[in-house]
Amino acid sequence: MGKFDNPLHIALFPPYDANKNAYLDFSFMLNASLDIFEARTRDRNRVDQDLGMLQAIDERLSIWGWQTGTGTKLAVIVDSWGKSGERASMTDSGMRASKGVTDGDMRVAFRALQTAYVRLLQNPFYVPDEHTPMAVASGKGKGGQITSKRFIQEVNRIGENWKPGISAL
Repeated sequence: MGKFDNPLHIALFPPYDANKNAYLDFSFMLNASLDIFEARTRDRNRVDQDLGMLQAIDERLSIWGWQTGTGTKLAVIVDSWGKSGERASMTDSGMRASKGVTDGDMRVAFRALQTAYVRLLQNPFYVPDEHTPMAVASGKGKGGQITSKRFIQEVNRIGENWKPGISAL
């Protein structure tokens, strides 16, 4: 999300990528997290860009946040049931077979996403100010969404390869 809270890119992964209503549902969830972003970033003593878990939607979905130095917000909605969309199996002792998502797990994903975004900003043909709501409304912008094929491919690579416990992307 841009510094004006405008969505720059939304990517969906299994099991949600085939659902027609998922894009709208996740857009609403991301929009609802903006107030939490604002509340967390008001803390002037905060040194880290990692805002941690912003909100648990339900027992399955949680929103995690990261804010860049330029005010761009990165949000990831994590499905604790995984890509299959099914609950983790129970062990003999009744404990879940998979561990939960930790801040450390998310830092790996956010650092990779921020690196992809920095590479996008280094492209001389990408002008971030063309993606602001005012530029789009005045007809001077190119639209709100990022259309860079390289950026989209990198986000898809990160989303497809990330899982809890991974140490590098």
